[in-house]
Amino acid sequence: MRHSNSSTPYYLIDERKLLKNLKLIRRLRAASGAKVVLALKCFSSWGVFALMRAYLDGTTSSSLFEARLGHEKFGKEVQAYSVGFAQEDIKALRKFADKVIFNSASQLRRYYRHVRGLKLGLRVNPGISYSHYDLADPARRYSRLGVTDYASLSKAAPLISGVMFHFNCENDDCRNFLTALDFIGGKYAAVLERMEWVSLGGGLAFTKPGYPLEKFCAGLKAFSEKFGVQVYLEPGEAVITGCAQLVTTVLDVVRNKMDIAIVDASTEAHMLDHLVYRTSPRIAYPKPGRFKVMIAGRSCLAGDVFGQYRLKRKLKPGNAVRLADAAGYTIVKNNWFNGLPMPAICVRRLDGTVQTVRSFGYKDFASSLS
Repeated sequence: MRHSNSSTPYYLIDERKLLKNLKLIRRLRAASGAKVVLALKCFSSWGVFALMRAYLDGTTSSSLFEARLGHEKFGKEVQAYSVGFAQEDIKALRKFADKVIFNSASQLRRYYRHVRGLKLGLRVNPGISYSHYDLADPARRYSRLGVTDYASLSKAAPLISGVMFHFNCENDDCRNFLTALDFIGGKYAAVLERMEWVSLGGGLAFTKPGYPLEKFCAGLKAFSEKFGVQVYLEPGEAVITGCAQLVTTVLDVVRNKMDIAIVDASTEAHMLDHLVYRTSPRIAYPKPGRFKVMIAGRSCLAGDVFGQYRLKRKLKPGNAVRLADAAGYTIVKNNWFNGLPMPAICVRRLDGTVQTVRSFGYKDFASSLS
């Protein structure tokens, strides 16, 4: 498989693979009664929203711009959350947000008069969490994410119609989640009984192969019926996992005790989470084999390395390398480090045709600066 240097790098989103996840979400919604909103902080590529819209109930955001994007490009319900709203954000949100979720009781009180009449909520930090990384742990020490004081939450309850518990990151353990749900139901029962809706956040890998979806749905439904609330989930990666690749071309192969293939992309600029969390993406192509190679980016950063692999073939300049799972927390984190070309966004539609929905050039680079 070869590509001309001018055609790469690009993200390739596959609608057929995306559809598999969406059909699982349709089953979840039917079996549990839960509503599902897309977390735009993970994935905001609106070129595939037309497909996603039929399977999801709306979007949830972490900023004014994301909330506006959800309203304009996705439609349906718009949930607006932020760790810290500015007053101008709140005034703008009134035009298109269905729910406004505050991170603290103090922000709720400060801006209540501006959003009175909307569905309002508070993020609650239950003091428990599931995360492989301290950096992403919502209940880490000194966490600023959500209300921790029960008395403050109870006092604010008359001003809100719902609460959000976002306490998971890449949790594929259904038993762990259901145990945590029981804990939340016990600790916050008096508050939950006064609410109309409860968001259980995202970070739940319920579309992972082998996940006990029926058990998960039964737990959600029981929680909803016990407290008389509409349950929401806010998945990001669970919606788009396995549906995209970052397609690159080998520019050079250098030798320093091992072969190092330099591709026309960068961890720093195009798959930043792998650099931050010190992880390596899977290689979708070439297939695994006996040839050991390090695959590295072309930025000036010494640690711009995707990982070490054993592949079926020795890599040479001009060869294609496809990095797997390149949808979540990648496209939304693109940057212009080193002035490297921004990967185009391409979509393989359900009929198999590939469409370039967005490409970037020098003017985009220059206009992002001053």
